[in-house]
Amino acid sequence: MTILFYILLFLHIVGASMVVGIWIANMKTPSVHPRQRDGAFVQLITGIAMMGLLPVLHGQNPAEFDPNYAKLGIKFAVGLVVVVLAVIGTRKVKNGQPVSTGLAHGVGGLALVNVAVATIWQ
Repeated sequence: MTILFYILLFLHIVGASMVVGIWIANMKTPSVHPRQRDGAFVQLITGIAMMGLLPVLHGQNPAEFDPNYAKLGIKFAVGLVVVVLAVIGTRKVKNGQPVSTGLAHGVGGLALVNVAVATIWQ
């Protein structure tokens, strides 16, 4: 189970890099790329899967896997907002509509906030 958790964590980080990396690359002309949507979904799905594994892993190794459910709940809520914004932005791009700067920065900025919560909040 531990190996599965760390594989999911790896994929979770890849999803974050897809969202934040494309956001930084498009900083001059903000938009929402379909890969940002995909990365947001990868983050959400792997995050939910890791949350499901935590109680099992905590029983096996309480020192290493001690879940902070308040932190995880906030990360889930922010991740859900990132997914919704990324889907809205991707649909606008697909329909040829302009994507507002706030929407584009909301996707990348909130994903970055989620990374900050994950790393700074102990």
